[in-house]
Amino acid sequence: MPARFATLDQARAELGAWLQGAALPLWTGAGWDEAWGGFHEALDPDGAPRPGPRRSRVQTRQTWVCATAAMAGLGERYGVLAKRAYAAFRERYRRADGLFTFSVAPGGGTGDATPMLYEQAFVLLALSALHRLDSAGGYAREARELRAALEALRHPAGGWREAGEQPFQANAHMHLLEAALAWEDAGQSDWAAVSDAVASLALDRFIAPAAPVLREFFDADWRPLAEGAGQLIEPGHQFEWATLLDRWAERRGRVDVRVLARGLYAAGLRGVDRGQGIAVNSLDASLAVADPGGRLWAQTEYLKAALLFGEADEALRAAEGLCAYLDPGGAWRDRRAPDGGFVEALAPATSLYHLTGAILALRAAG
Repeated sequence: MPARFATLDQARAELGAWLQGAALPLWTGAGWDEAWGGFHEALDPDGAPRPGPRRSRVQTRQTWVCATAAMAGLGERYGVLAKRAYAAFRERYRRADGLFTFSVAPGGGTGDATPMLYEQAFVLLALSALHRLDSAGGYAREARELRAALEALRHPAGGWREAGEQPFQANAHMHLLEAALAWEDAGQSDWAAVSDAVASLALDRFIAPAAPVLREFFDADWRPLAEGAGQLIEPGHQFEWATLLDRWAERRGRVDVRVLARGLYAAGLRGVDRGQGIAVNSLDASLAVADPGGRLWAQTEYLKAALLFGEADEALRAAEGLCAYLDPGGAWRDRRAPDGGFVEALAPATSLYHLTGAILALRAAG
């Protein structure tokens, strides 16, 4: 099949036009519940929303998208919507202890009041984008209040404990590092302690230095679980951690960590199916493919990492693979099957955060 993009410039132009002309209008139009004042979880191929409880992460990711789009010059209206969405979110989701619930039910049914660490990280990320949009809006103060509330989730062996069946995991910490670095980028140096705590835990516990590869799940002493989930290696997360640790290391002058970050990127490349041009879902402990399917989000992290590490050919390949997931009208397919086809399902709103980050990174690299 002929390549869609001859150059990265062509990919930059087409994906940028898709984000601005199709995706953002769709997800702030059909994807916005005007009566409720928040974002829908997902849309079907006809643009109809999915009913049911709405997770915190959907509201905060979409708030981040809108604030970031406004800051990128893609439309002032998105900034207005971001502020409105966050105000409604805070009213509905904030608990008495300062943490935020996992989900609420728009129709008055039962949500889930659990304060997942993952959800708190995205509240902090959304607040960082809102602060950059409006530094006098009180968002920095709110973020510090949430940071203080997070002390209740601190783990004695280091890091933070997640709620649920996998309390000791890398993924929630990854997004906490992302949020803390975003606050550092916004000029708030007091967030360096959070960034350093997560980076140190990753370097000491999450990453096996010999490969190097990053593991996902651990016991209470931050040792990788001996079986099952503890052996999981996700190429998308290798890429995501590589970009975040490289950002952290550049700030701290840690050349050794920048070398390690490139090693994580190389491990992620072991999970790229060269025939289909996609990052697969998972590898086993030997870095052989375990799950050859491919989620959309992993393609965006593949693209971002290739751009960061200056691999133009890889970035072009990643852009090609990513584009296959996208619908012209602004939606997407989330899961690619091992045979190359797509699993028919709703388009999840959470993917727009990944797509916006990757497409804006592609624009910035031009």
